[in-house]
Amino acid sequence: MSDPTPSTFKRDARIIGLVGSAHFFSHFFQLTLPPLFPLLKDAFGVPYVALGFMMSVMYAASGIGQTVSGFLVDRFGAARVLAGGMALFAGAIAAAGLAPSYWALVPIAVLAGLGNSVFHPADYSIFNASVSARRLGRAYSVHSVGGSLGWTVAPAVIVALTAQFSWRVALVTVGMVGVLVALLLSTQRAVLTHDAAPVPREGAPEGGLAADIRLLFVAPVLAAFAYFALLATSLIGIQTFSVSALVALYGAPLGLATGALTAFLLGTAGGVVLGGFLADHTRRHDFVAATGMASGALLALLLASGALALGALPVVMALGGFALGVTSPSRDMLVRAATPRGASGKVYGFVYSGLDLGSALTPLMFGWLLDRGEPRAVFVVSAVFMLLTITTVVQVRRHGVRPVPSAV
Repeated sequence: MSDPTPSTFKRDARIIGLVGSAHFFSHFFQLTLPPLFPLLKDAFGVPYVALGFMMSVMYAASGIGQTVSGFLVDRFGAARVLAGGMALFAGAIAAAGLAPSYWALVPIAVLAGLGNSVFHPADYSIFNASVSARRLGRAYSVHSVGGSLGWTVAPAVIVALTAQFSWRVALVTVGMVGVLVALLLSTQRAVLTHDAAPVPREGAPEGGLAADIRLLFVAPVLAAFAYFALLATSLIGIQTFSVSALVALYGAPLGLATGALTAFLLGTAGGVVLGGFLADHTRRHDFVAATGMASGALLALLLASGALALGALPVVMALGGFALGVTSPSRDMLVRAATPRGASGKVYGFVYSGLDLGSALTPLMFGWLLDRGEPRAVFVVSAVFMLLTITTVVQVRRHGVRPVPSAV
């Protein structure tokens, strides 16, 4: 994959703003339904496990769809796929507000997951082709922060609209806003360009779907997939179960334990911002990623010790989030270095599906550990998976297709 064409700061800022906003809405829509679970439970007369199944269906569809979306990006263009996915996701959320029964929500969840699947392959394809190489790290940083803000804002917005009107009106309203954003994105195709796949020569022996699939099973791409699967496993442990683990291990009040998780999330966002600048001013993205993951693992083990004062819990959690956040832009630079020209969509779609795999498979494991009375194991196991990511970073660096240019 060739470097982006020369870009002005104004043009880069416009592209980063558009793509970052799209990522904001993708994460926003992911958290529109969960805050409404108590209301949906009563409205449809179903248990929480049924609502959890609906979300599992959504993320399974997203995980399967990411690789397919990557192929669509490389075939039809990132801007088209991004706008179409946004419209599908937003339309599904609006349709959920009109659902007559629980079983109507299940196919809607599939559509929502397919809409969600386009963002990573489309977003990164646009960045890699359209943003100046010396600003790519900061572009990745804004992308990650935009997603985090979407998660932060969604519960407050959906609950406020529900309190003012109803949950159905709330879902239809935010869904229609998303459709309007999708229409706006569809008018920006001239700006949101991506690398075109090389046109094969007449009668060339290589090419077609089989060649594209073989591309995904080379060492650096598989290593990147493993990285995201391991990363998701470790993050699920912290994000989903740290509150319960801190309460059980330290006897922490629920408010303090929840505040520690908030500190972790804020620390992650701060780390991503710094990580964007680091990624733009170093060639050793593997060192940045490995150091951040190792630091996060050590802090997780410190939490597992059970020896900290209660007041130190939010501080250590914030530092752990910061360490992991710093790695985010550098890991994306490593994936970019392992991506051949014209394959951004399929490669990013495939490796990011590792996040969905890790997210889907690990909650049962961590829940089982807590049920067995092993709260410190939540942090120990998370730390182990953080350390395992370092081995995959080394493999991506060792087998990368090309070097990533540093700042000039």
